[in-house]
Amino acid sequence: MNDKLPLNEVVEKLSNEPLDLLKKSLITYDHELAKDSINKIIYDKTDPNIALEVITSTMRLIGDAFAIEEIFLPELFAAADIMQSIMPIIEEEINKKGGNRKILGKVVLGTVSGDIHSIGKTMVGTLLSASGFKVYDLGIDVNSAKFMEAIRKYQPDILAMSALLTTTAYEQKNVINMLKKEGLRKKVKIIVGGGAVTEEFADSIGADGYESTAPGAATLAKKILGIKGD
Repeated sequence: MNDKLPLNEVVEKLSNEPLDLLKKSLITYDHELAKDSINKIIYDKTDPNIALEVITSTMRLIGDAFAIEEIFLPELFAAADIMQSIMPIIEEEINKKGGNRKILGKVVLGTVSGDIHSIGKTMVGTLLSASGFKVYDLGIDVNSAKFMEAIRKYQPDILAMSALLTTTAYEQKNVINMLKKEGLRKKVKIIVGGGAVTEEFADSIGADGYESTAPGAATLAKKILGIKGD
């Protein structure tokens, strides 16, 4: 199938097989269809890793559609909500079969202190997870101490920080300075984003990367870790 097709044409080409229905449920934001297709996949004893690959590729497709404004934030958020509801089921099936989900890397994610905006940060976390990263989402209004605690606890490859407000953007710099002070800066790559952040600002505070869109965050994360492929 040509995944460059518009989403409605992708849906038209799908069959009634469970894996195709799983893909359709994400594209059409259909919770009931997602639940039914997952149950059928499990009943048929289909390898859950294959289902995981379908989820990953479909979320990447949806992210690409968002990037070119074929769909908008509510649709992206709806697809992410479905993905988050079925991922625990898939991961449980993988564990039952004695396997482990392949993890590209670990990411600690949060919106900085003083900023309570969550939608963009949540979307970044969802798309990072769909791309194969283990994401530890600390939520909103996260201060430097909480970031330090999470970095020590989870030992992530990447710290991803969001700031929507110009008044809170410099909190990203404060976190980076704290990392340096605590001797942790060289142990983690840092990517930043949010409405208040620009590439020039990211460079000025010493971040390793900047991305303005949620779909682009996963690509950036792979790039700074030297991971090849989509």
